Amino acid sequence: MTGRATHHLETAPGLGAPRGGPAGLAPIAVEPSLRSLAYKALKSAITDLDIYDRPDEIRLDERQLSKRLGVSRTPVREALTILEHQGFVRAERRRGIFVVRKPKSEINDMIHACAALEAMAVRLTCEKATDEQLAALRGEFSAFYECDRPASFEIYFEARWRFCRHVATLAQSGEILAMLDHLLLHLRGIHDVFFRREMTPQYLRDAYVAIIAALEARDADRAGQLVLERGFRLARDIDASVTCFGS
Repeated sequence: MTGRATHHLETAPGLGAPRGGPAGLAPIAVEPSLRSLAYKALKSAITDLDIYDRPDEIRLDERQLSKRLGVSRTPVREALTILEHQGFVRAERRRGIFVVRKPKSEINDMIHACAALEAMAVRLTCEKATDEQLAALRGEFSAFYECDRPASFEIYFEARWRFCRHVATLAQSGEILAMLDHLLLHLRGIHDVFFRREMTPQYLRDAYVAIIAALEARDADRAGQLVLERGFRLARDIDASVTCFGS
């Protein structure tokens, strides 16, 4: 068959260039878009709001957000659309955009999902973590063992969130970590208000001291069961609460 030969990027062996293209190619550095920057800034600000510790709804003004972020309204609008799809805000025609405050039923669904993911993470941690990593847990989460420290909600609250993400990392599961991150962002404000009003630091300390002991013993069944029991108790307590959340 006659005609010009078609040249492909794939190079024959021995010609110096690797398969797939010239040897001089390097990854392209992609700068984050204004939409991405606006999304990250707004998501961080929204998850830091005390939406469950106030009676009124929080309305977001697109024009003011644009002004404060120093960008046009287009990337702000695009970022808010993403946040709406993720359940952080809702748009109401002729009223505006509001930060979503979850009802109890949805809160408990997220708590159950988070507990199931964390239970799987601790089971995988028992299988995949090194002895050194398991031995380091007490030092990394020493707040759970410092009984003489004055009661401070923030200390134990932050340790609880770090522990949840840490075991997902030890489990070597990026998917579990990504799903936990999403749920934890939604649950952060809920837990913040509920633990401050309804629980004592001793509850968190006792629960996680037992979980860490099970991990140290590589007892996957017990570690997973303890995580689930803690999640079920939290869901029941929130469901019974009349001070923090609506129906």
